[in-house]
Amino acid sequence: MHKGKVKKLVRDRGFGFISDSDGTEVFFHQSALTDLKFDTLNEDQEVEFEVEKSPKGPRAINIKVAA
Repeated sequence: MHKGKVKKLVRDRGFGFISDSDGTEVFFHQSALTDLKFDTLNEDQEVEFEVEKSPKGPRAINIKVAA
């Protein structure tokens, strides 16, 4: 499980970016959220997530609020 903070949200398009604890920027789509809703997510919020490879680079999945 990776940890990081929400770096940027693009609310009208339903996606955003997470800054991983190692500094890597990871894309995510609102469908990857597991225990929260996209409209309640805030920038700088700490999250835990898994990373999968996609044709466009790393993508966060199974995103949840950090415990």
